[in-house]
Amino acid sequence: MSAVSTLALQLAGPMQSWGSASRFSRRTTDDAPTKSGIVGLLAAAAGRRRSDSIENLAAIRLGVRIDQPGTMMRDYHTALVTTGGKGVTQLSERFYLSDAVFLVAIEGGQNLIEGMADALSHPVFPLSLGRRSCVPARRLLLGVFGDEMSTVLEQTPWLVTERVRSRADAKVTLETIIDCAPGTRGSEVRRDEPVSFDPIRREYGWRSVLRSSVTVSTATENEEPSALRIPPVNTVTVPGHDPFDLL
Repeated sequence: MSAVSTLALQLAGPMQSWGSASRFSRRTTDDAPTKSGIVGLLAAAAGRRRSDSIENLAAIRLGVRIDQPGTMMRDYHTALVTTGGKGVTQLSERFYLSDAVFLVAIEGGQNLIEGMADALSHPVFPLSLGRRSCVPARRLLLGVFGDEMSTVLEQTPWLVTERVRSRADAKVTLETIIDCAPGTRGSEVRRDEPVSFDPIRREYGWRSVLRSSVTVSTATENEEPSALRIPPVNTVTVPGHDPFDLL
């Protein structure tokens, strides 16, 4: 069995949307990234099709730190579809988180974690923050750590702009949402465990999460977790322009 490692991501952008209970014409968003959304992000980076297995990706342990909760935004959406040869306007409400920032810690076997880090460095498919229209504003990958998830969530510097940091106290308390064993005291359950993304038999199971918090220094010289390893840049030459190099 390979050693356990933790992959750290920063998710920041003008808009994000992480729905775990969206149905029909009302597409809601949770207040933080969902496991199904993160697994979908990893699968896209690795070039997996919706019909491919995600069993090994779904086995990860997920932790999220809410560095900046953002603001809920509602979009009244219209789309023209053709039904029976006639154009019909469909109306829907879509909700987003505006200017939110999250630290995502993914814990798993070392080989799996390093493979995901390499895929995120050179994604096969475009990466988004919950929905295709929600593009990242910063580099996603922070690195691979030899520490446990709890250490990464506690010691990674606060992922906000200098302007926000300058207005804060010396330390801030940030909410965390972490996978936990079923039946853990104070936990809540969500139908957010991805089983299959296949459009023909899309399936989700239940998972338990525990809401807690960590206190983080706002100083820029805050120490990073030990054994940080940034995956090396792939030396394979890719012809043409790759816009994902910036992400």
